[in-house]
Amino acid sequence: MLDETYKYQRKELELKALLEITQAINENQSEVVLANIFKFTCLIHLDIKSLILYVSKDEIFERKISHGVKGKVPMTLSADNVKDQKEAGQLQIQLSEEYTFDELETYLPVYHKDKMLAILFLKRKSQDRELDLDFTQALTNILVVALENKRFARKQLQQEVLNREVAIASQVQQMLFPSSLPDTDELKAKVTYFPHSMVGGDYYDLIRKSKDKVYFCIADVSGKGIAAALLMSNFQAALRTLLRSDAEFKGIIHQLNTTLIENTKGERFITFFLGEYDFKTKKLRFVNAGHNPPILCWEKTNKSELLEAGTTVLGAFDKLPFLEVGERENLENFTIHLYTDGLTEAINPEEEEYGEDRFRKFVDSHLCMNPADFHREFFGQMQVFSQEVPLRDDLTLLSLRFR
Repeated sequence: MLDETYKYQRKELELKALLEITQAINENQSEVVLANIFKFTCLIHLDIKSLILYVSKDEIFERKISHGVKGKVPMTLSADNVKDQKEAGQLQIQLSEEYTFDELETYLPVYHKDKMLAILFLKRKSQDRELDLDFTQALTNILVVALENKRFARKQLQQEVLNREVAIASQVQQMLFPSSLPDTDELKAKVTYFPHSMVGGDYYDLIRKSKDKVYFCIADVSGKGIAAALLMSNFQAALRTLLRSDAEFKGIIHQLNTTLIENTKGERFITFFLGEYDFKTKKLRFVNAGHNPPILCWEKTNKSELLEAGTTVLGAFDKLPFLEVGERENLENFTIHLYTDGLTEAINPEEEEYGEDRFRKFVDSHLCMNPADFHREFFGQMQVFSQEVPLRDDLTLLSLRFR
């Protein structure tokens, strides 16, 4: 009769335990609250004296609950050091000598398919009373699944927030680029831009400052993602401000370097090319700050050359160690191709890079073309070369034809 009464009371307590934990889950209580309710439910209703609960997270088991344990137990367990020998009913855990689970009499693993999600170590209050391990394991399973769902929902929410931020950053970045490029008899321009992700670290611009003077540039910031895009937007704003202020050509480069150093403390750098063409004097001035050399094509002589004069990358030194302004005169009919290293570093299935030499040869065999036709033929060849292998970096190609 006493045994029957005890069994009835135990079932009643188990029901209370189940109701308490499920009610807390339905009320969307926090992880801390859920863990506390589970702990006190086990201690009050399930005749448990001591317990430790470890929950799996990123290849480790984190200690979520610990009560009534006098010995020193670890905060985390490496998943590689936990082996559950199901057939033998033994759990093997590699611990350093300072830790022990000896005072706890049994363990209950919680599985989802073949993955162990949690381990509950416990000790009964009375050795004379039998503990319903199946129910305790089931209750632990309910808690662990609830914790997993909360973690998944939190990660999903974080991802949604990040996706929104990236989408906004992408929209802002698109506003930085010219809304349209000239397509007139005296100047035709064409750009192809493939960001590696939704936001990129490449920047190009074309600014017609007056009837006679036009500026054009291309840049590539170290790194990728939102941080690179934000830095590039700041760089673009600084450049446009300097161009409006009638700053001296060398002064523009020095000031851009100073602004970059102030913003990044030397932790990021930008490769940059800035060109200035004057239709009246037929003179080109340029500075190449560590960027892939643009290719200048002379229509009069059907020859090409690399525009290399300039300085080192911006943002690496407080003061630029040297600065040379390149100049070309008597330029009437010519084309310039500016690009970022995403073009030359594109690879094929054999992981062979497209390379600067291959691009130079293509340019030399397609001199003085309409920029739109050049881009169509070039990217047709690039597609044949890469065979749909994804780009490893942002890719930008800006082609300008002056006549």
